[in-house]
Amino acid sequence: MRIQNHKDFFAGVLFVGAGGAFAWGATAYPVGEAANMGPGYFPLTLGLLLAAVGVVMMFKALAFQPGPVVRLGPWAWRPLLFIISANLIFGVLLGGLPSLKLPALGLIAGIYALTLVASLAGGPFKFKEAVVLATVLVGLSYLAFVLLLKLQLPVWPAFWAGAS
Repeated sequence: MRIQNHKDFFAGVLFVGAGGAFAWGATAYPVGEAANMGPGYFPLTLGLLLAAVGVVMMFKALAFQPGPVVRLGPWAWRPLLFIISANLIFGVLLGGLPSLKLPALGLIAGIYALTLVASLAGGPFKFKEAVVLATVLVGLSYLAFVLLLKLQLPVWPAFWAGAS
């Protein structure tokens, strides 16, 4: 047997790895049973389903498909770098880095930074569109997480809010 579709095969490997990790992590919580679910039931079930989808993808990617071999292309380093950086920057701005004495700048600054940095991952950077998207995301995030779900998130920078 040889791999006929490399993209599907390695996507399946990724799904099996992620699903297996979530399923394994869920075993630290009481799972329960279908009639009386514990907190680990849902992530365990989803992790196992994701791993099963990955196994099916890997199996289908083997030489059972007629046609040319589909190989992986080169790594897209620019999107990878900017998307991961955007998420790290969001986390740092949202919560701060106490070990470096960097205060939390809050949800609004975090979302603006996340959107602007992630917008650099694609084709030509359009500042106006990125700012409009960030503004919409800030509004929706504030509505969903702060007003409706009542999550205790830092919205504004800590030094504005009077926290130390």
